[in-house]
Amino acid sequence: MIIDATRMCEVLVGLPDVNVLGVVDVAEAPVEVVIEQRVARPRCAGCGEPARVKDRPDVALVDLPCFGRAARLVWRKHRWECPTVSCPTGSWTGEDVRIAAPRMGLSDRAGRWATMQVGRHGRSVAEVAADLECDWHTVNDAVIAYGTALVDDDCERIGEPTAVGLDETLFAREGPFRTQCWSTQIVDVAHGRLLDVVAGRDSVEPCAWFAARSVEWRDRIRWATLDLSSSYRLVFDTMLPDAVQVADPFHVVRLANSALDECRRRVQNETVGHRGRKADPLYRCRRRLVMARERLSVDGHERLMGLLAAGDPKREVWLAWNAKEVVRQIYDHTDVQLAEAWVDEIGRDFTDNQMPFEVRRLGRTIRRWRDQIVAWHRAHVSNGPTEAINNLVKRVKRVAFGFRRFAHYRIRALLYAGKPNWDLLGGCPASC
Repeated sequence: MIIDATRMCEVLVGLPDVNVLGVVDVAEAPVEVVIEQRVARPRCAGCGEPARVKDRPDVALVDLPCFGRAARLVWRKHRWECPTVSCPTGSWTGEDVRIAAPRMGLSDRAGRWATMQVGRHGRSVAEVAADLECDWHTVNDAVIAYGTALVDDDCERIGEPTAVGLDETLFAREGPFRTQCWSTQIVDVAHGRLLDVVAGRDSVEPCAWFAARSVEWRDRIRWATLDLSSSYRLVFDTMLPDAVQVADPFHVVRLANSALDECRRRVQNETVGHRGRKADPLYRCRRRLVMARERLSVDGHERLMGLLAAGDPKREVWLAWNAKEVVRQIYDHTDVQLAEAWVDEIGRDFTDNQMPFEVRRLGRTIRRWRDQIVAWHRAHVSNGPTEAINNLVKRVKRVAFGFRRFAHYRIRALLYAGKPNWDLLGGCPASC
């Protein structure tokens, strides 16, 4: 048991080679613990002469709360100078990263704790700043500094994935015209880990990211998942030519649903001359059309057929509905040869001149993505983990109420969804 008050303060501070000079306790103000380093007199780096103390400035650092109150660590630094007048070294200030990183307003342990709270637990910077009773920028600067070192300096974080996926997310709207700025997430599909975030949703930045990886790393990737995006297809064709591209089943079926919905709205306008209204048959069946056929009850199916008969005189919507169901049947089995024959048949039947325009366009798209669609039956991987990572990234955006700087957005997303090795951050103590 420690009974010496000074030693108790030193243990509370928890730093080696530090003397506690005093504690300032003022009501309704943060507790201030004044410390100084136990350092030997250094020698000048220029001439080798023993340095002398020039000044003792006090630097106040935000520390973790102490006994339920905000705390400040007042570091009485040593500012040294060379006694030799002709020496070009002049003066310098002693630093110790164990107390605080250079140019940071938080102590080292408070900075690590704030990074853990914001990055791992998804708390807002404003919330953590309120806990520490300090400025928003003080906490954010520490999170970005510690977080950048955590996600960029760890060479093992990315690992050696065998399946990767790409997808885009709206990053911000900038300027007076609210110009959309997008970002592309690169995801390890097999492990559900965000590898990196690059600006834009074209092929330039993702290609540059893959080019920065080694040839051996790229050769290990067997599967490349994507939605039906030509830009991302170009990325994989250019940078991962040996990887098998897999079109995401959800996006393929959604494309068929979109074609059906566009056909319904077109026929609605051509038939009655206005958009769908509550009493219009095609408007009344809009939700049943996009439901899976097996989910419709007998009465629901009969009701759907009756509404189509009343509002679809040329049976165009009926053809689009059957086309949607045929596309869904691609994924009713896992036979590769049957899938190839089925997709080829879809490409021929859907492009028939008797089909509605939307179905013919759907058939051309499926024919163009034929190999990627069939590849799902071999790989059984999808872009689902990539969509899940996008959801986490959007949660970070909601908590932060949006971002203005892409660098901050990237680090916060990687801390929350990139699965960094938090042990590299060191022990993050709780509040005292």
